[in-house]
Amino acid sequence: MAKKTKAHTSPDGTTWTVSVQSPGSSNAMIVFRHPDSRSSRLDRYNWVISHDPESRSVTSRLSPDKVLGQLDAGTITRLFQRSMPVSRQDPFNGPEHSPAVESKQ
Repeated sequence: MAKKTKAHTSPDGTTWTVSVQSPGSSNAMIVFRHPDSRSSRLDRYNWVISHDPESRSVTSRLSPDKVLGQLDAGTITRLFQRSMPVSRQDPFNGPEHSPAVESKQ
């Protein structure tokens, strides 16, 4: 079964692929994949917490498709704005570009 994804366009015009990984009983990781697929260094992530009745059961797991389906454009934008890099900054290439914290000019 293929993973479902959504798209998100950041303020700098980059279109990120949004997917759900590592679902737990009450939370799931939202991954923003950079279009440059040669490396995952530019990917970003954030966590979403579920308050659905299923989240009270520690033996259950959230459905990635259901979590993704509940994310509207506004929620994805807020998650992206507070997202963190998947990889640490490379000390040899200088400061890393961080599109999530850029302001609109």
